[in-house]
This record gives sequence, C-alpha cells and structure tokens, in this order.
Amino acid sequence: MPRHPRHVGLNALFLEPGRSAGTETYLRELVPALAAEFPGTRFTVVTTRKGAAALRDDGWTEFCSIMQLPSDEGQRIRRLAAEQVRFPVLARARGWDVVHSLASVAPVFTATPAVITLLDATFFHIRTFSAVTTAGMRLIVRAAVRRADALIAISAAGRDDVAATLGIPAAAIPVVHLGAGRPPGVPPEPEDRVRARRGLPPAGRIVLCVAAIRPHKNQELLVRALPLLDDDVTLVLCGHPEPYAAELERLAAELGLGARVRITGYVDDAELETLWQLAGCAAFPTLAEGFGLPLVEAMRRGVPVACSDIPVLREVGGDVPRYFDPRDAADAAATVRTALDSAHDGRAAAAQAARFSWQETARGTFEAYERALR
Repeated sequence: MPRHPRHVGLNALFLEPGRSAGTETYLRELVPALAAEFPGTRFTVVTTRKGAAALRDDGWTEFCSIMQLPSDEGQRIRRLAAEQVRFPVLARARGWDVVHSLASVAPVFTATPAVITLLDATFFHIRTFSAVTTAGMRLIVRAAVRRADALIAISAAGRDDVAATLGIPAAAIPVVHLGAGRPPGVPPEPEDRVRARRGLPPAGRIVLCVAAIRPHKNQELLVRALPLLDDDVTLVLCGHPEPYAAELERLAAELGLGARVRITGYVDDAELETLWQLAGCAAFPTLAEGFGLPLVEAMRRGVPVACSDIPVLREVGGDVPRYFDPRDAADAAATVRTALDSAHDGRAAAAQAARFSWQETARGTFEAYERALR
C-alpha cells in the first residue's frame, strides 16, 4: 500500500446543486484546492446525476474525474444503495487508495481505507430532517464511524460534540477548519433590480440571514425580534426552504410583519453578493452549527454580524461578531440594533476571516488520507 494516496474517491452523493447549502460549498471549494495542492494525486468525485451534470458544466473535468451513480438527493432508497453498495464496489474495482465521505454519512462496509468528515452531531439532538431520515442517518453514521480509518471534524466545538455523542475520544478526531466560504469575486447584480425582485423598500435597512430554512437554524427568533426593531428594517431569509419556511410565514402574518419578512429561497451567487452589499447587518440565530460558513463570508465582506452565543460561532468569529442568546428575542433585537447602528471595524473582520483558507483545509484533509493509509 502506498504511503501517499495516488487516487482518492470522494463521496458527494449528498449533492443537489443549489440546495446542499454549506456542504456544497465545502465540496466546491475543497476539491479544486486539493487538486491544486497535490497535483500528483488523482481525484474522482462520485455524485448524483444532477450533481455530475452541474460539476461538468462548471468545468470540473479539467482537474478531476466525475462519476455519477443512478441517484439524486431525495430518492432515499437509491441514495442508500448507491452509497452503501455501489460506491464501495466502485472504489475497489477502480483501485482507489482512499475514499472520503464529505457529509458525515458514509458506507458502513468498504475494503478501501475510509475517511469521514463529521460535519456535526446536530441531527442527534435537534429536529433537522424527517423522522425516517434522521433515524437512518443516526444508524449509518454510528456504524460507519466505528469502521473508518480516519475522521475529520470541521471545528473544535463540533469535534467535542461528536466525540461525546458517539463515544469517541476527542483526540481521535483531528480538527480541519473549513476555508473562508465562497469568495466575493462574482459580479453582483444591480441593487435596484434585486430590491424590485424581492420587494425590498428602496431606502430601508436590511438584516440578512443566509442559512437553510430549517428549525435548528432558528430563523423564528429573528421574526420574533423584528417588531422590536425600527419599522424601516426588513428581514431577508436567504436559503433553501423546507417545511419550516411555512411556519415562519405563518408567524410573520400573525405578528403583522408580512411586508417586512422576505423568504427568498435559493439565490445565485450574483444576487447573494448584492444582498451582502445591501445588508446593514448579517444575523445568524442558529442553535447548532458545525462551522458557520456564512459567518466567515459576512466577515470577509465587511458586513456587521450579530449571531448566537454558542461555542462554535465564538471559535470561528472570535471578537468580531456581537453575540446574543439564541433563545431570547429581546436580546437578539438589541444586538442586531447595535450592529446596525454602531461603527464596524472592517479590518478586524477581514483579519478574522483570513484565518481560514481552503489551501489549509486541503492540506489538513490530505493528512487524513495519509493517516488512513497508515
């Protein structure tokens, strides 16, 4: 067996383009960085039909191979068969040195040395997915972790939670921080066009929350905080909507806030850059997080941040954000108001964001591949 991997297969069977949120960002930033940092190693991404089409359209065949299996996210049985049977068989048939599952769920049995990135243990503690999906994920993750040759956590806080939840020594899970999210190089859309599309007042202030619309992301707190903020403030919730979005819409209507809450769904990079520019404050009320890529993206762009006072966001944000109790709407409102109205040190925010790079993520990940081979 080689000391260094010559060919790595990456499990991206979670990928549904535009809907996979931070996990898609992880994939899209990590793999090009791996290919650039380690040109002597081949990388093959195994993904869904939609995922393969999107990656090929984006030119990924220039630096890695793309293979699709007959599955798309949401097709539970096909996903299970692809991940638990087809992917390990493919790895052995192709002679890959290491397989890496990027999103916690991984094959339970594989003859190939296996690395798993454990994004977080949120789904063990808080409602995030359907009951059936959650039960299946818990069983598979517990079993796969015990057979893995190397594990990765993406934050120290996440590592500690995973270790405690799964009964693994924390020392057995090295931390490989993610990079600084998506770079801000995409040309933004004109502001007036985005305001018109989203029904945003021409001169009003915007509080922007970028996160999948799921219960543990806790957007309800921001809706309840909104009546305590000035009438010119509009809350924009930007991310793939799930059934929780309907709960938020009902709550906004009950509070008489329908005109001040905008749930956009998925937006492309050009519109998101415009929303970052329009935001007077980025707010993240999450109850649990593996890392917090939107927090780093906001700091990188110089947007003032108000966020939950939880260990992982302290780890990532340092002294830059203003923190609030994620279960206290009044505290959230007061913190958001301060972020909107106070002077912001953009240099400190940029310096904190610069602590995270995808090149470092790639190097730490490759070390995990080498550990798996040993």
